[in-house]
Formats: sequence, C-alpha cells, structure tokens
Amino acid sequence: MKQVKTILKYVAAFGLGIIWIFPVVWLLISSLKDGSELFSYPLTFWPKAPSLANYQEAFMQFNFLRYTFNTAFITVIATVLTIIMSCMCGYALAKYKYKWLNVLFFCLLATTMLPTEVIMRPSFTVLYTLGLYDSLWGCIIPTIGTMTGVFLMRQFFITVPNELIESARIDGAHEGTIFTRIMMPICKSQIAILAIFSFRWRWNDYIWPLLALRTPEKYTLQLALRTLSGAEAVNWTVLLAASVLTMIPVLIVFIIFNKQIMNSNMSSGVKG
Repeated sequence: MKQVKTILKYVAAFGLGIIWIFPVVWLLISSLKDGSELFSYPLTFWPKAPSLANYQEAFMQFNFLRYTFNTAFITVIATVLTIIMSCMCGYALAKYKYKWLNVLFFCLLATTMLPTEVIMRPSFTVLYTLGLYDSLWGCIIPTIGTMTGVFLMRQFFITVPNELIESARIDGAHEGTIFTRIMMPICKSQIAILAIFSFRWRWNDYIWPLLALRTPEKYTLQLALRTLSGAEAVNWTVLLAASVLTMIPVLIVFIIFNKQIMNSNMSSGVKG
C-alpha cells in the first residue's frame, strides 16, 4: 500500500511538473521558429527549421546589453540593500525587548494587506519631491523595504537561542559584532531564500519602473520588451527571443542560491 501511495505521489508530482514547465518549453521552442511558422495551422510543436536568427535580430533591434545593465544594476543593488535592511529589522524585532516594538511589528505587518497600487501615488510623490524621478535610484529606493523579508528574518531570529547572544555579550562583543559575525553567518539559508525572491521581484518588475522612468535609455528589460509591441503590430519573433534571454539571469541566480540553501546548515553556530 505504501508503495502504491509513493508511486501515485511521484506520478502526481511529475504531472504537475509537466504542466508547469510546458509553457516555458513552448516559449523556448517557439523562439526558434520563423514568423510564418508561429501562426501556421495546425500548430506544430517542433520547428521545421530551427534557427537562431530571431536571437540575432533581437540583439540588432533590441539594445539588450544596455537594458540588461539597467535591470542588473537595479536588481543587484536593491537585493543587497533589501537583505541588509531585512536582517537588521528582523533581528531588532526578534531580540530586543521593548513593548513598542511589538506594536511597530504589527503595524508593519498590516501594510502587507494593502494592495501595491494603493501606495503607488504617495510613493511617486515622495520620489518626485526627492528629485529621483527618471533615475535608476528611483527604482531602487522605494523597493528596499519589503515586509516579507523582515517577517522571514524575524521568524528565523526568534528560533536562535538568546543564550548565544548573552554569551557573546559576556565575552565583550558589542551589538554590531554580534549581528555581523554571529547572527548573519547562521542565517545564510534565509538570506539565500530572500535573495532569490528579491532578485526575481526586481528583475521582473514592470509597474514601478513604468512610473519612475521616462528616458528610453534608462528602461529596464521589462519596459523595453513592451516597446516591441506596437499599436498595430507585434514583432513576435524578436519578442519571444528577447523574453527567453531575460529569463536566463534569473535561472542562473536560482541555481546558485538553491545549492546554497540545500547545503547550508541552519543550526551552525548553535551547539547542543
């Protein structure tokens, strides 16, 4: 009976995996087709004459390197700052015993119930007042504070024994040393998880860069992809090839940090 249940679980997992990955595979294979074959009837799964011409055309018509640099700059800086801020706030909310901290935490947690669209107007007003409109930093600063990251880090730091911190204080370590040399190393897995999510959020972000950027040379990849969709026609071959190219960095980051998550020891630094 257990073997039957195990087989059914694997079959269900395999089926769900196929359903999830099929659109991605279809996108990849379609990017190798020419324009006429994309809309031929009946549809064919495998291209009759696979070609990388669409990717060559994408590099020629699409300033891919420039848009990639803009997106990478925003994504990397925002991810690093998000990790630092989330770790600091999560540690303070978990280990410092002040009554007002609990009130602050629940107030911050309540902000997750608000739709992003609700705070876009006040955020844009602050952005414009600070003179950050139409700048890459204007896409970075408003996205640093994410309650998801703060909550993730707080929940982890709560599980860290207070005795570890107290013993470090007895040995003469100040708060900065405790945080940077003790707390940060033992939460590598959580940092990796947050890095993956933050990188994906910022890399695929469309709405906020659309509001914050005006100059085409400062566009991110997602904004630049929109320019391939004209009012009367869409260059599908270039759009598909460019879409595949934008997925590669996210996939690489996931592979790197996923290995760290699997190999990291969450209890490192805590001896029984």
